[in-house]
Amino acid sequence: MSRTIIITSTIEELFVAAAREVVRVVTGCRKEGRECCVALAGGSTPRGLYRLLTGEPYRSQLSWEHLRVFWGDERTVPPDHQESNFRMAEEALLSHVPVPSEHVFRIEGELPAGEAAARYEAVLRKQFRLSPGEIPKFDLILLGMGPDGHTASLFPGTSAVEESNKLVAAPWVEKLQTYRVTLTPPVLNAAKHVVFLVSGPDKATALQAVLEGSSEYARYPAQVINPTAGHMVWLVNQDAAGLLRTETKTSRT
Repeated sequence: MSRTIIITSTIEELFVAAAREVVRVVTGCRKEGRECCVALAGGSTPRGLYRLLTGEPYRSQLSWEHLRVFWGDERTVPPDHQESNFRMAEEALLSHVPVPSEHVFRIEGELPAGEAAARYEAVLRKQFRLSPGEIPKFDLILLGMGPDGHTASLFPGTSAVEESNKLVAAPWVEKLQTYRVTLTPPVLNAAKHVVFLVSGPDKATALQAVLEGSSEYARYPAQVINPTAGHMVWLVNQDAAGLLRTETKTSRT
């Protein structure tokens, strides 16, 4: 696993850096003559990226018809609910670009969480043409991180953080009093490229623990993301990076 940490002065610069990463990965897939499988993240920071991608120069740099769009996690709500990750991505990005509807694979959050997870796992197995025991290899997975160190819907203290067999889990999140549906660590760590988008001073403590602290992934689940054969980029604005050591801010491994 290789890791790059990029610190930006502003949130706008973070969006630009993220857009460039998306363009780089998608362009690389097209040069290899294949479609690009991307898993989207929810949250306010990814929303800013999605909106940027709908305008120039990025819109014309992306081969939208060759994208296959998935989600890293979803809330247990219908697709038109204001808290739906699908709805956010649809409104900010997908309704403005020519991704074929048959290339969009949402998590059915309106179903009971366990059923939604099982159905999404079946979708992954079909779309990636997986044999039993195989793990899907996304070209790009976008992730955020919460102030508690969670990523996707891998929350501290939930069983999903230690899931090693299922592709999709439906953990109960005690602090939120709800179920979530999420890709599991084996899937996230099989990706060719993982890009974290982290902004805001409320993330600083968790980010320092994740990047510089000892391994406590049950407490800081973002630590469990270590792509086995891929590249991970942390895109962090200055507010979130305020507690990091100088050597961390300039690290490239």
